[in-house]
Amino acid sequence: MTFTQTQSSNLDSCIQACLDCLRNCENCATACLSSDMVQMMSECIKLCRDCSDTCALCSRLMMRQSGIHTQMCGVCAEACDRCANECSKHDSEHCQHCAESCRRCAESCRQMTAV
Repeated sequence: MTFTQTQSSNLDSCIQACLDCLRNCENCATACLSSDMVQMMSECIKLCRDCSDTCALCSRLMMRQSGIHTQMCGVCAEACDRCANECSKHDSEHCQHCAESCRRCAESCRQMTAV
């Protein structure tokens, strides 16, 4: 699979968005696990972990220019949306930062599915 310069630039941007989201989701899940309200944060933790795993796989598939990376980008956008929706319900800085990162990643992944 060969990409045009624009497609390659979009691919690089999406890979970076996935890696940033992966990092922020892992940070958020760790912070939630360390909080006194871990029971209240269980859904946030679960969705952050799902999202970070999805972002990791999605970025690897894009890096190797897999023929299924566009399908995975669709799944990744869905995982990011779910995580962003949950994290945005919480006031903590790490949750808000994670939600923003998830929204950016979801948008970037949606752009990749349109290619």
